[in-house]
Amino acid sequence: MGKKELALLSEIESLERLLYRLPDNHSSREFIQVEIFKAIAGKRGEERLFRKMIEFEIEEQYRFLKNICLSRGRWKVQMDGLLLTERGAIVIESKNISGQLYFDDSTGEFSRTTTEGVKTIMEDPTVQLNKHIRFLTLFFKQQNIDLPISGIIVFTSKHCEFLSKPKQHHICKTYQLVDYLFDILQEFPLKSKPQDLSEIQKLLEQSRTPYKRKPLCQLYSIEETELFTGILCTSCKSLNMMRKHKKGWLCVDCQAVDPLAFQHTVREYFSLINTQLSNRQLRKFCKLDSPYMTSRLLGAYDLETAGALRNRTYFLKKND
Repeated sequence: MGKKELALLSEIESLERLLYRLPDNHSSREFIQVEIFKAIAGKRGEERLFRKMIEFEIEEQYRFLKNICLSRGRWKVQMDGLLLTERGAIVIESKNISGQLYFDDSTGEFSRTTTEGVKTIMEDPTVQLNKHIRFLTLFFKQQNIDLPISGIIVFTSKHCEFLSKPKQHHICKTYQLVDYLFDILQEFPLKSKPQDLSEIQKLLEQSRTPYKRKPLCQLYSIEETELFTGILCTSCKSLNMMRKHKKGWLCVDCQAVDPLAFQHTVREYFSLINTQLSNRQLRKFCKLDSPYMTSRLLGAYDLETAGALRNRTYFLKKND
């Protein structure tokens, strides 16, 4: 029987599990709660954008690619979407920002005013879009791809209002996206010899760079010692799971049984604490006593290892 593959928890699940392990009076709790809200709202916004793209259809060949991560040396980009057509490529950036939105062409600043009247100066999303277009232009040139590039920023929140928009960029709400894409396509020159989009798609997928997430405790400067330890019960959210029988891990508090509790806790360690772990570190995190049992449990997973058995270090396998 083959070993089980492991991967990081999703961003939202990682944030939620970090919150379960923080004491009620921890200074970062409110911030983490806001991060969870933003992550959930951003995910919903992306899903609305992707659903809207179902309505896009043209007679010529086209490809729509999601979450494109590419790199040129130390320069890395992550594009939410990329539409490839015979006429040109369109970088699609998704922003989930609510409130009244104001782009100041004279200063290059972008601000948001909430329903409570609080004004916040934020990073201008057109700067990120320009960066991605420059990157893709260099990438296409390096690969001898003759395809013009444009871009659009889609604000996915249902509760946003544009007070002004920059003249030099395409900016819209989700429901307007398809019409804007057709307008952008009309700006591209007609080509007598269209590019082979299947080859471009294949090249982009082969050139994908895995997105490296930093463990959340490192990202937010939270010490491991500040967290509660134990194996999380997903039913009652206590950290009192123990291995009771072959069916899985038993929660001391609510008696729920979860056969994947340990597996998710290993993923949790990599997502929250560090990119590597040892038998001793995992035992401390899970509140386990037996080095032998922990080693046997870890042996069921397809992990990279380094060092001899007694001092062995475990890593998640890298995606090709």
